[in-house]
Amino acid sequence: MTEAKANPLSDFPVVVTLPLQWGDQDAFGHVNNTVPIRWFESARVAYLEQSELSKMMQSGGLGPILASVTCNYRRQLHYPDRVSIGARIAKIGRSSMIMEHVVYSEELDAVAADGTSTVVVFDYETNRPTRISDEIRKAFESLEGRVIGGASA
Repeated sequence: MTEAKANPLSDFPVVVTLPLQWGDQDAFGHVNNTVPIRWFESARVAYLEQSELSKMMQSGGLGPILASVTCNYRRQLHYPDRVSIGARIAKIGRSSMIMEHVVYSEELDAVAADGTSTVVVFDYETNRPTRISDEIRKAFESLEGRVIGGASA
């Protein structure tokens, strides 16, 4: 009897599915290293939209700004394929959050990449980071269906 494989995206509240494009490949015939980082961005934006953070931030003159991104390349990807990219928040700090990402290949039936993004809530008028409000924290926790750990100040 074979055991069912666990879905690596089951704990991600936001998942975006995209087809690989022929132009995503580089001269070595696999998806270029910059592409998964763009996929992380697509999932991150979808997450922010689904949490309604975009609406809350626009009304307050705030917005997200990317402070850092990491990517671990697990497997080579080749056209044709479809990938599903998950986004979830691992930790919320005072003015920033760490978002985790997973890229799952349908063709390989495996995780092809994973990584993190550090996103800062930024006041574009003062050009400075600003505290993540309880309203924003609650919006994330509502989307996630759980309490998100991190600094409470």
